Amino acid sequence: MIDDHLTRLETALARVRGQSPLLLRWGRLLAATLQDGGRLLACGNGGSAAQAQHLTAELVGRYQGERRPFSALSLHADTSAVTAIVNDYGAEELYARQVRAHGRPGDVLLALSTSGTSRNIVCAAHTAARAGMRTWALTGPAPNPLAAACEEALVVDAPSTATVQEAHLAIVHLLCEVVDEQVRRPAHRTVVRA
Repeated sequence: MIDDHLTRLETALARVRGQSPLLLRWGRLLAATLQDGGRLLACGNGGSAAQAQHLTAELVGRYQGERRPFSALSLHADTSAVTAIVNDYGAEELYARQVRAHGRPGDVLLALSTSGTSRNIVCAAHTAARAGMRTWALTGPAPNPLAAACEEALVVDAPSTATVQEAHLAIVHLLCEVVDEQVRRPAHRTVVRA
C-alpha cells in the first residue's frame, strides 16, 4: 500500500518534470506581474482550495527568504462573501463574481481543480479571460473543461485525486521558488553613454 502510493507520486512528479519549462515561465511571468503591482487570484474547491490558500499565503508572507509581500488572494477565504454569493447568486457564481470584483487586466488567475470539471472554477476562468487576466489551470488528467477554458494548463496525469493534490503542492512550492528567484535577481540596468 505505501509503496504503491509512493510509486504513483513518483510517476506523477516525473510527468510534472516534463512540464518544467511551463512552470518556469509561469513563475517568471507571475514575478513580473506581482513586482509591477498586479495580483494573483487563486481558486479551488476542497483540497484545491487549501492548495490555493497555501500559495497565496506564501506570496503574501514569504516562501523561504525575505522579500516584500505580494498581492495574492485566495477567493474562498472570505467566508462572509462566499456564503453571501452562494446564497444570492448560486455556487456557479462563487468565484466569477469575486474575479469581477478583484481582477484587473494583466492580473493572473490560477484555477485549481483535480478533476478539471468544477463548474464554478471553469466559470471563474471564463470571467477572468473576459476581464483581460491571464488564466492558468492546475488540474488532473486532461483533456478537461478547465484546461480548455484557460490560456495554459499544467496537468498532473495521475490516477488518484490524492496523488494529483500531492503533486499540486509540489508545483505550488516550485512556483514560489521561481518567483523568489526572480525577485532576488539584480535588476539589469541600461547604461546610457553621452
